[in-house]
Amino acid sequence: MKKIAILFVSFFSLAVSSCKEQVVPVSEKIKKTWTANIIKEGSATVFTKGAPSNTKPGYSSFTLNLLIAPSVTLKEADGNTFTGQYELVGDTKLVLKNLTPVPTGTGGTIEFTINSVTDTALDITRTTTSQKTGGTINNYNLVTQ
Repeated sequence: MKKIAILFVSFFSLAVSSCKEQVVPVSEKIKKTWTANIIKEGSATVFTKGAPSNTKPGYSSFTLNLLIAPSVTLKEADGNTFTGQYELVGDTKLVLKNLTPVPTGTGGTIEFTINSVTDTALDITRTTTSQKTGGTINNYNLVTQ
């Protein structure tokens, strides 16, 4: 009986320990193609996916492709497409660098604070103003395709 109890406890312990949730690193969670869900330029919401009217409907074609690290492709609301590399700084900063052609006023680098990331949603805020949007700090709530 003692052997059965020890065997049962060992089996139960093994089963419980193998059920622990695996923590997926941010570097893996972001490896997707992201599209616009809700975009704010400054405090103004200019795009909401599926809304009947948006101030800036061009965001419907916005994509941020981080699928093949460290390569990045950024397609902005105005239709311009930029390619380069990306890197994570810790788990809280996403840096797009060596972008070509060089986006207006960036020197080829755009940095974002990562506010949150899940398997299907990425919320980022640009750390510097965007000349294209009138000098606003923009927030991008993105979803996977």
